[in-house]
Amino acid sequence: MTTRPMTTGSLTTRAAVPSDASQNAAQATARAVDLGPLPEWDLSDLYAGLDDPAFARDLAAVEAECRSFAETYRGRIAAIAGSDDAADTLGSAVAAYEAIEDRMGRLMSYAGLVYSGDTTDPARAKFYGDTQERLTDASSDLLFFTLELNRVDDAVIDAATANPPLARYRPWLEDIRREKPHQLSDEVEKLLLEKSVTGRAAWNRLFDETIASLRFPLRGEDLTLEPTLNKLQDPDESVRRDAAEALSGVFRANLRVFTLITNTLAKDKEISDRWRRFADVADARHLANRVEPEVVAALVEAVTAAYPRLSHRYYRLKARWFGRETLAYWDRNAPLPKVEQRTIPWAEARETVLSAYTAFSPRMAEIARRFFDGGWIDAPVRPGKAPGAFAHPTVPSAHPYVLVNYQGKPRDVMTLAHELGHGVHQVLAAGNGALMAPTPLTLAETASVFGEMLTFRRVLDATRDHRQRRALLAAKVEDMINTVVRQIAFYAFERKVHLARREGELTAEQICALWMSVQAESLGPAIRLDAGYEPFWAYIPHFIHSPFYVYAYAFGDCLVNSLYGVYQSAEEGFVERYFALLSAGGTKPYGELLAPFGLDARDPAFWQIGLSMIEGMIAELEAMDA
Repeated sequence: MTTRPMTTGSLTTRAAVPSDASQNAAQATARAVDLGPLPEWDLSDLYAGLDDPAFARDLAAVEAECRSFAETYRGRIAAIAGSDDAADTLGSAVAAYEAIEDRMGRLMSYAGLVYSGDTTDPARAKFYGDTQERLTDASSDLLFFTLELNRVDDAVIDAATANPPLARYRPWLEDIRREKPHQLSDEVEKLLLEKSVTGRAAWNRLFDETIASLRFPLRGEDLTLEPTLNKLQDPDESVRRDAAEALSGVFRANLRVFTLITNTLAKDKEISDRWRRFADVADARHLANRVEPEVVAALVEAVTAAYPRLSHRYYRLKARWFGRETLAYWDRNAPLPKVEQRTIPWAEARETVLSAYTAFSPRMAEIARRFFDGGWIDAPVRPGKAPGAFAHPTVPSAHPYVLVNYQGKPRDVMTLAHELGHGVHQVLAAGNGALMAPTPLTLAETASVFGEMLTFRRVLDATRDHRQRRALLAAKVEDMINTVVRQIAFYAFERKVHLARREGELTAEQICALWMSVQAESLGPAIRLDAGYEPFWAYIPHFIHSPFYVYAYAFGDCLVNSLYGVYQSAEEGFVERYFALLSAGGTKPYGELLAPFGLDARDPAFWQIGLSMIEGMIAELEAMDA
C-alpha cells in the first residue's frame, strides 16, 4: 500500500457531540452544499461484499493451491534448476507462484480496503483479521520457494534465466537474491511469518483502531482526527489554537498505549534485524527500497544542511507576514492573512487535475479519468474511515483504488493529484505481473509528486491576483518543506527512537524529548514549540506501519524537482521516456531508469538540484514583498 503524510482540508460543520449517524447526515448535507457529490468507491470489481460466495470460494481455492504448490515443488528446486529443461520447468513454477500471489493479493486487498472504510466497525475488523490470518497460514506453504531459489548457485540460476519462459522473471529472481545474505532457515522463516499475525500485524491493527476511535472535543463538537487536524488551517487563530490543544490533550491521554506500541514494535524490529544480520537500524528498509545506504546518507546530509536555507528562512518570512517575530506551532500551516479562503467543489478539483494531466499527456489524463468514472475513488470524510490518503495498487488482474479525505481545501486538490499520480503509475506497471509490478520506494513517489507538480503549475499559471499567487506559491513551498524537511526530520526521529530502544524500554517522556529535539532543529527559531506539542509524534502512521519509509518522500520530491527541470527544458521525447519509467514497475533499478534523463542520484550534487528549486521558490516569495 502506498501512502503519504496525512493531509488536512476544511471542516464541515456538525452538531454538538453528534452520534455517528448524525455525523454522517451532517457531512452529507455539507457535501451537497459545499463540495457537491463526493464519490465512494465501488469494490465490486474485487468482490460484491463481505458475504460474497466468490470470496469464500477464492479463499478456499487459494489455500488448496498453496498446499498443492508445496507438494509439487518443495525440496525439488535445486534439482529442477540444474536440469536440462530448467527454463521450462522453473518458468512454469514461477508462473504458478505468480498466479497464486495475484489471487492472494486480490483477497487481501479487498479485506484491507473494506477495513479502511471503517476501522471501528467490528464486523469489518473481524473480516480483515480472519482473512489476514488465513492468508498468512496459506502463504507459509509458499515460503520454501524463494528460500530454495536463493540456495541455488548463482551460475546455475543465470544459466536457467538465459532462456524463455524463465527469462521473463530474471528481474524478480535477481531482486529476491539480494535478500539472500539475510534469510534464515525454513523453520525460522515459517515461524516468523506465522507469528506475524499475533506480532507486528496485531500491533499495527491496535494502532489503527485506536487512532480511528479517538474523539477530540472542540467547541462543542467531538471530532475525529482528520477534521481536527484540518482546523490547524482555519483562518481564525483562536480556532487553530483550540484545535492544537484538543489534539495535544487527547494524544497525551493516550500516550501509554502509543508508547507501548512504539516500544514493542521497535524491539520487534531490533530482534528481526539482529537475526537477519542487519547492522544499522535502517538497513532493512534500504534493502527493501533497493537503494544504497550511502545514497540515503547523502540525501539526509544535504537536506539537514539546507534547513537554514529552507524551513528556517521560509518560516521567518511567514512570521513577518503575520506581523510577528515567531509563530506558534499551531500557526505553521495557517492560511496567509488577508487572502480569501474558499471551498473547492469536487467537480472543480476533478477538472483541475485532469486538465493538468491532459496538458502533459492525454494518455495520462485518460488513465486518471478511469478512477473517477469507474468508482475507484473514496472521497468523503466518515467516522472510522482511515485518515490521510493512499493509492492501493491491489493486483494486476484488477486495478488500483484511491482513498482521500476530501474537504475542499487547495491542499486537498494537490492530494488528489498526488494519489492519482500513484494510481497512473500502478496502472502502467501492472503489465509486469504480480511479482514485478511493485515499484521500489526510491521511485514509488515519482509519479505522485510529478502529478502534483503538474497540477500546481497549472493552477499557478491561471492565477492573476497577486495575493492569490503568493498564497498558492507559499502553500506549495509549505508542502515541499513538509515533504522534504519534515520527512527527513521524521527519519532522524525514528533513528533516535530505534537506537535508544536498543538500550532499554523508553518512557513517553523520553520519546517526546526525542521528538522535540528533531522538530526544533528542522523547523528553526521562527516556530515556537510551545508546551503541548510534545506528543504529536503519536499519530504518524508511517512510524508504525513502515519504519523508515519517510525518507522516500524526500527522495521522491528532490528527484521530481530534477525531473521536472528536464521536462521544462522541453527536451524531445520526455513524455515517452517518462511513461517508460513508470511502465517498468520493479523490473529495473532506479539508476538505470533515471539514466535516460541524464540524472544520477548517486552523485551527492544531485540532491542540491531539487533543494535549489525549493530555495528559488522562497526567493520568489521574498521578492513579492520587496
